[in-house]
Amino acid sequence: MNLLSQESSPYLLQHANNPVHWKAWNAYSLAEAKEKNSLIIISIGYSACHWCHVMEHESFEDQEVADVMNKSFINIKVDREERPDVDAVYMKAVQLMTRRGGWPLNVVTLSDGRPIWGGTYFRKQDWMETLGQLQEVYRSSPEKVLDYAEKLHQGIQSMSFIDNKKAETTLNQEDLIPLVEKWKRDFDWDFGGMSRAPKFMMPNNYHFLLRFAFQKNDMKLFDFVNLTLTKMAYGGIFDTVDGGFSRYSVDNKWHVPHFEKMLYDNGQLISLYSDAYKLTKNTLYKEVIEKTLSFIERELMNSEGGFYCALDADSLNAENHLEEGAFYVWKIPELKTIIGEDFDLFSQVFNINTFGLWEDGNYVLIQNQSLEGIAQRNTIEVSTLEGKKKIWEQKLYIEREKRSKPRLDDKCLTSWNAIMLKGFVDAYKALENENYLVLALKNADFIIKNLWSGEGNLFHNYKNEESSINGYLEDYCFVISAFISLYEVTFDEKWLHFAKQLTDYSLEHFYDKKSGFFAFTSNLDEALITSHFETEDNVIPASNSVMGKNLFQLSIYFENSNYEKVSIRMLQNIIPIIEYPSAYSNWMDLAMNNSEQNKELAICGDSAVEDCQKINSFYFPNVVLAGTKKVSNLPFLKNRFTENVTLFYLCQNKTCSSPSTDFKEILSNLI
Repeated sequence: MNLLSQESSPYLLQHANNPVHWKAWNAYSLAEAKEKNSLIIISIGYSACHWCHVMEHESFEDQEVADVMNKSFINIKVDREERPDVDAVYMKAVQLMTRRGGWPLNVVTLSDGRPIWGGTYFRKQDWMETLGQLQEVYRSSPEKVLDYAEKLHQGIQSMSFIDNKKAETTLNQEDLIPLVEKWKRDFDWDFGGMSRAPKFMMPNNYHFLLRFAFQKNDMKLFDFVNLTLTKMAYGGIFDTVDGGFSRYSVDNKWHVPHFEKMLYDNGQLISLYSDAYKLTKNTLYKEVIEKTLSFIERELMNSEGGFYCALDADSLNAENHLEEGAFYVWKIPELKTIIGEDFDLFSQVFNINTFGLWEDGNYVLIQNQSLEGIAQRNTIEVSTLEGKKKIWEQKLYIEREKRSKPRLDDKCLTSWNAIMLKGFVDAYKALENENYLVLALKNADFIIKNLWSGEGNLFHNYKNEESSINGYLEDYCFVISAFISLYEVTFDEKWLHFAKQLTDYSLEHFYDKKSGFFAFTSNLDEALITSHFETEDNVIPASNSVMGKNLFQLSIYFENSNYEKVSIRMLQNIIPIIEYPSAYSNWMDLAMNNSEQNKELAICGDSAVEDCQKINSFYFPNVVLAGTKKVSNLPFLKNRFTENVTLFYLCQNKTCSSPSTDFKEILSNLI
């Protein structure tokens, strides 16, 4: 029978009424497979995944398919967002077998979990035929299947192996220059991003490139990053009506998105646009930040201060059928009715023409020219056009709210909550909107109350007032990073002490001394068929690169040489193996922390928090900031506080200048 109705994951619950006898990934399901010596089908997806829905409708809702699956297999459904460890291991297997990956991810394994076959989306007939063939081969020639499984298992394990170069590698900043030059060959100078489709936003890539351009004074690279951010903000990938970014665009001009909105994308993009706004004061970036955070607060935040995961790509259309993008697209007749006499001007702004046409008479709103240019051609004031645009968007929002909304994935994940928390903090730094700090602190309290146990471990998930999955490295690294960012705006040292507690727990339960890296899963959890060390930065940066950055900062605050040693050791093992810089951008950012340009600033005195706020409004990616309004025992601040005066201690390479009382002088020395 199908057991998924007992689960809390929205994705698993979507499959609870399938005729397939689905089970969740747990000890009981795996034990049953071993007891029966059955092959296992492991099908992995997530609630906002369009092609997961398609395969469910075509195959898993079909009784004929279910009969094939139920007869000979133990069928296990996995929510990749709840079990990223399981997803990572079997994604490696599928990439080895097919040289590609994606979701839905479907794998057939032996009863011990070793894979023998896999792929992504399959049509009904292909799926049934393949399953039949696999079962027949397993019945008639089990030795062949076992031999293949063992060879594949060795291949997966070799992918997890990290060569620990014990020799000291010099961290030479000049080594980053050829990597960036190589990267530039893939740039799309027309629409920003990389010269390919589909286009993913990859916020960490542009976070690094912005910093590199700033510190190396590379104006052409700076222009490229701003081109990318502008075109993303103009594109249909950004929901100009209600805020928030979709996951990626299917074309090269950021026009037609894969319409799901994911929390982790939006959290990182807020941080990126906030940094870019500090440098440019571009009002478009401010609009993106404000609209997106308004959307997050309204649609993805629960009453406890936690953030939900995602909104689905699919929603009900006018005929009451699930259709990708149905909630977001527009047809000309309804736009004319809503916009009225301004329709011609509206069409110029949002390209209700061949450039903005998607398919079946549907338009996805996209800009490709500035409001200044459009206003000039139409002999109206820019402020007038800006006012009209706000009115149009408000009208569209009111009309769109009458439609059936996309389905909500209402579980909370610790790592994604921390990413969004940091987004709110970074927006507070850039725009000084107090509400952003209030919401960030509320979310931090939510994490502490619901996702951090009395035994010291984090949980990964939260739904229905329960947390059931032990945390992964991604949970620790992002919560530590978020707590450090809270310290940077409040100077409340409890956030640093919380960060240190979680770091020490990570060193005890995740750090592998042999490789010099952190495993993805805790040593308290049951082992999978291979260990997983996440080292490549992807849509979300690698948990090891984030830990490397955390350790770097905490080593300064706590004057902890072991933290520094672990961070540098990881970096020394990564830098020499970089072939594709886009897959190591967060590591390259960490490498820049270890340069002559990096500085530390301590502000001690009554005006510490106010001065901190001023400094945070500038873009200083190379500065580690600390401060206090009273006597502090934090090692970096010890013996630096003096009553009735605010002192600035500027340090570089563990050498500090004489304390200064001149804020403007300090500011000029930071630039």
